[in-house]
Amino acid sequence: MIYTNEVEHMCVVKKGVNHGPAPIPEEGQWVKAKEIVDISGLTHGIGWCAPQQGACKLTLNVKKGVIQECLIETIGCSGMTHSAAMASEILPGKTILEALNTDLVCDAINTAMRELFLQIVYGRTQSAFSENGLAIGAGLEDLGKGLRSQVGTLYGTMAKGSRYLELTEGYISRLALDKDDLIIGYEFIHMGKFMEAVKKGVDANEALKQVTGHYGRFNPEDGAVKYIDPRKE
Repeated sequence: MIYTNEVEHMCVVKKGVNHGPAPIPEEGQWVKAKEIVDISGLTHGIGWCAPQQGACKLTLNVKKGVIQECLIETIGCSGMTHSAAMASEILPGKTILEALNTDLVCDAINTAMRELFLQIVYGRTQSAFSENGLAIGAGLEDLGKGLRSQVGTLYGTMAKGSRYLELTEGYISRLALDKDDLIIGYEFIHMGKFMEAVKKGVDANEALKQVTGHYGRFNPEDGAVKYIDPRKE
C-alpha cells in the first residue's frame, strides 16, 4: 500500500462505531452482505442494446453468489437469439461478479445482467421474502405449458387499423369483426401445445384442431359478422 507524503505525516484518528452494512432481505432472511457468497435470490430484469433496437428479459436464480439457472428471452434481431444461446451456456456456474464482467455477446443481454446485478445485491429479488428461496427450475416455470415465452406482437396503421399477430394465448389466425368493423374477438393457435402434440405422433391437422381456441365475441351469435387473416388482409 503506497501513501502520499501528506497522508504519511497525518496523525491517527481512531474509527468509532462501525455497524457494518445494512441488512438486505434474501430468501426469507436478513443478511449483512460482505462477500459475493452472501448473495442469493431469483429475479428478472430487462436489458436493451446500444441502438435500442433489441431487448432481453433475463431471469437468474442465484445461490450463495453463484448462478444456478438462467432464462434468456430476446426480441429484436436474429443475432440476439444466437447470443442468447451462448449466454445460456456461459452464465450457469459463474458468480454474479464474474457474469457482470463477462462478455455475454449481445449488448441487450449484457445490460440485462447489469440491471439484475443491481437488483440482486440490493435485495430487490422476487424471492426476497420466500424462505429458502425458489427451487432451481422456477425460472423455467415462468414459460408455462409448451415452454414458450409470453410474447405479444401487434401491428397497426392509421389507414387500416390494428392487426393482432400473437398474444399470450398463441399465434393469432383470425380476427373477428362486428358490423362496424371493430375487433371483438380472435382465434388463436397455441404453438407450444401444437408442437408437443405433433412430436407425440398426432396428425398435424388433428393437432391443429386440438390447440385452436377463441377469445372474446368470436361467434356470429355474439355479433361477429366478418373474419380476417391478420397477416393477409
